[in-house]
Amino acid sequence: MDRSSSPEERASALLAASSQHQKYRWLVEQPANSPQQTDFQGVRYPAQLPCTPTVVYTDGPEGVRNVTGVTAFPAAIAAASTWDEQLVYDKHVAQADEAFGKGKNVILAPGLAGGRTPLSGRTPEYLGEDPVLSGRLGAAGVRGIEAEGRVLADLKHYVANEQELDREESSSNVDERTLRQIYDLPFEIAVRRGDPESVMCSFNQVNGVYACEDERLNTVLKDDFGMRGYVMSDFGSVHSTAASLMNGLDQELNRPVWFTPYLLDEALTRGEITQARIDEAAHRVVTAYIRGGLFDNPLPTKPRADVSPREHTQIARRTAEEGSVLLANDGALPLNPERGQKIAVIGATASSQETDGVSAADACGMPLPERFGGSSTMACENLVAADTAIRDRARREGASVTFDDGSDLSAASVAAADADVVVVFGHQRAGEFADIEDLRLDHGGDALIEAVAAVNPNTVVVLQTGSAVEMPWLQDVRAVLETWYGGEQQGPAIASLLFGDVNPSGKLPMTFPKALADTPTSTPEQYPGVFADGSTERPEGSTEIRQVEYSEGLQVGHRWYEAQGIEPLFSFGHGLSYTSFEYGDLQVLPAASGAQDGLTLRFALRNSGEVDGTEVAQAYLALPDAAGEPFRRLIGWQRVALDAGQEEVVEIHLSAADLADMHLLQHWDVRTGEWNTTPGTYRVDVGGSLQTATSADFQIR
Repeated sequence: MDRSSSPEERASALLAASSQHQKYRWLVEQPANSPQQTDFQGVRYPAQLPCTPTVVYTDGPEGVRNVTGVTAFPAAIAAASTWDEQLVYDKHVAQADEAFGKGKNVILAPGLAGGRTPLSGRTPEYLGEDPVLSGRLGAAGVRGIEAEGRVLADLKHYVANEQELDREESSSNVDERTLRQIYDLPFEIAVRRGDPESVMCSFNQVNGVYACEDERLNTVLKDDFGMRGYVMSDFGSVHSTAASLMNGLDQELNRPVWFTPYLLDEALTRGEITQARIDEAAHRVVTAYIRGGLFDNPLPTKPRADVSPREHTQIARRTAEEGSVLLANDGALPLNPERGQKIAVIGATASSQETDGVSAADACGMPLPERFGGSSTMACENLVAADTAIRDRARREGASVTFDDGSDLSAASVAAADADVVVVFGHQRAGEFADIEDLRLDHGGDALIEAVAAVNPNTVVVLQTGSAVEMPWLQDVRAVLETWYGGEQQGPAIASLLFGDVNPSGKLPMTFPKALADTPTSTPEQYPGVFADGSTERPEGSTEIRQVEYSEGLQVGHRWYEAQGIEPLFSFGHGLSYTSFEYGDLQVLPAASGAQDGLTLRFALRNSGEVDGTEVAQAYLALPDAAGEPFRRLIGWQRVALDAGQEEVVEIHLSAADLADMHLLQHWDVRTGEWNTTPGTYRVDVGGSLQTATSADFQIR
């Protein structure tokens, strides 16, 4: 406990004073959260040394789960739509503070994935489909959780964990270049820029090897990325003792099954594992706990009842506001109600009152699929529903609001026809344990919107979804606002956006296709994967591994649509505003240096409308043809707030470290097994989405 020594020295001192079985105990999540307990579900350990802290893990992509008195923040996909690293950092600082106050000091978050299919059930708890965007935001989340030096982050799930269907009995079969550039890259960025104390390996196999016993944990995650912390498993994702430990797994999560003292002793006796590897794993865990402050900042002896102050509520609301994306608008928004005007709010998720098992709680945290209970993963005890917030805001203008739950199309149509303007809510449940079956709204949402729009031409749609949805009714409505799962402050955030008190600035972190058939994984072999007989249905009682072929390669997300010339419904990076922005005069500096010292993208940005607003200026890069990538990649962005009529020269600076850490100018060369830069002409495009507005070339020789 000598703080003048380094964390590594302190860990070595503790382990030198430990027995073999005390060392083993670091290789599992601390049983029952008590270092003095000696029995965990029939597995016996000696008590730990007296200085050992109590360590309590908690899940939490959007907030501290399974407790009350905490803030229900918006889902991670909403946070990704802000493109705001500082806000993501602030949210995770707040979440770590709440976790500690509740007696928890390791948060299983942030989550990263490649966004391979919008059907993935866990899409709402990830940060979108682009490795650079999700990697940078993930790094901000890690830094936020660990900022106060008393709570650890756990970056998950490594790697190629892209579907819930058979997640424990499937193999993600993917080539090395695609692994490095699409699925590894967000983790590499988050590790290099966030320095997480732990990373979680995933359930699935990768090319026939379970992720938690894949040598890439050592060779790629620890060696290439420089991950200093420890690797923990997911719940039940360990399938071996020796292969897992020797290939880089340091800790078994939840309860000891494969890393029990008996099995470790037996494997050591047989020479299947080494004492050096046992010591290394324990040292990684203890060092991370010390470095992260767990030894020096013990958890409170009694958790606080309420750890959600006003400042955290404000962060939740701001995230919901910045993370909402105005997808379409013909001028219907912002609402400008006159005295006596009638507004009809329609749809079950607009109200806290439950209708047929659906309410605003389904749009708070990540809701589980109906077969798993359907409820939100967050308590959302301070939830303010949209109908309440819209009614309160309309009252200030002398307008009236009626509500219909939308359960009866005839009644909803009558309510819509009697109103001057209709705000109709559509939702989609997506969560862990099951993928969604299609990209349609749940509970007849599409039919409800079509019925309402048929009787009232002034129809505005508010979407509360965890992934992309098709919109067969798009041409019949005047505006569409995607608000994702907006947390406890969803109502006030939606009202502020609808009435123009806040100008929308969110941008899509994932592509919305026109139809599911347009997605990169449209064949059975790609999704859901097939069995040996070529079928997609698992034979009853079978434990055969489903083979999922990542044959689309690098063409994931927006890369696919651009390379294939498929027009999506709404592109990656898309998001409208109540004002307009003009770009011009892009310069890439230094223009011909080979970019060894970094790149600066300088351009003019003007708010050409009549409303103050914030634009997310995005930069995309096209590599030379020889690199073999017929699409552009995101390399940077900047949020810029401009008053109406204001013009500013904006710079997106990419340092040499940025270029190296994120491999912005490089591709993975499978022949050399290294990152390489192709000589030739590179083009940079800058704009408010993939539909960019200004371009410039530069050369690398």
